[in-house]
Amino acid sequence: MTTRRALLISATAVLTLSLAGPIAAHSDEPIPVVATFSILGDMVERIGGEHVAVVTLVGPDGDAHVYQPTPADARAVSEAEVLIVNGLEFEGWINRLIDASDFNGARAVATAGIEPIAFEDDHDDHDDEHGDHHDDDHAEEDDHDDQGDEHAEEDHHDNHGDEQAKDEDHEHHDEEHAEGEHHDDHGNEHAHHDHGAFDPHAWQSLDNAVTYVDNITAALAQSDPDNAATFYQNRASYVAEIEALDAEIHKIIAGLPENRRTVVTSHDAFQYFGHDYQLTFLAPQGLSTESEASAQDVARLIEQMRAEGITAVFVENITDSRLLEQIANETGASIGGTLFPDALSGSDGPAATYLDMMRHNAETLTQALGS
Repeated sequence: MTTRRALLISATAVLTLSLAGPIAAHSDEPIPVVATFSILGDMVERIGGEHVAVVTLVGPDGDAHVYQPTPADARAVSEAEVLIVNGLEFEGWINRLIDASDFNGARAVATAGIEPIAFEDDHDDHDDEHGDHHDDDHAEEDDHDDQGDEHAEEDHHDNHGDEQAKDEDHEHHDEEHAEGEHHDDHGNEHAHHDHGAFDPHAWQSLDNAVTYVDNITAALAQSDPDNAATFYQNRASYVAEIEALDAEIHKIIAGLPENRRTVVTSHDAFQYFGHDYQLTFLAPQGLSTESEASAQDVARLIEQMRAEGITAVFVENITDSRLLEQIANETGASIGGTLFPDALSGSDGPAATYLDMMRHNAETLTQALGS
């Protein structure tokens, strides 16, 4: 994992809505925080500890792609001092929810500063060497860096001048794309799932997870400066665990032979994982579970599986397994296990935390592919 930048990140790159009024002290009272889905909720709890009261909108085993916010969600957002979102247009419903809730707190984009992978909706491209096309995925960042949520104006609180130039550049591109996202919300709710989109599943990279943690830590510290030292201490221990797990996964996947590194899942959620660990992921569905696999795509995938001798497919905790079971039946492949792409399991499941999820996915893949 590459050396990370300084712990104190420019608030301009993180906070996307200004705080209403002076920053309040919260040494005796937890900050009300809303996280959009379970993976973010777990990260916030690890960093904030007893100093945050977290409401997670899309809970364990929930599918954020097709989520419909409730009146209770609007109330929770209206009462929150900090709203943590993934960005990259993952939460296609978030702007409507903010409008409905009259939210006036601080919005932090967890993916701010991450270079997104461009989604190629052409399954023929999966025939390429897996190590090559991923490196080309970061195309034309200057024109298409869509963090998917509005960022703060330049006069936000910024005490970290060394990061200013890079942060302002990300902020500029984020604001440009926010206009397009707003249009999609009102004119075509599912436009962000079409061809040419960026893959929002950036948490599937443990390297990216450090950026998530940095952004969340900075947002909490900005809202509750009295407990900032605790947040950064928690951040340090959490990042150490993330880096240790990354090294562990690299080690266990390194043993897979080259002809056992192609993975079939339900929807295209694991490209960041594949990029980090040199695996190729194929899926009949696109970036979103809202998309429907065409008969042509399924037939092409079956043909490729037969040609390459792919013998295992993996179902997901958030999707219907019937299509994967059909593909397995037609190719003679076995079900290699259940992966967790977008949501944690319940507290008694194998992916109760983000780190548990990443470890479970890696172990499930290597056990099936290595056998």
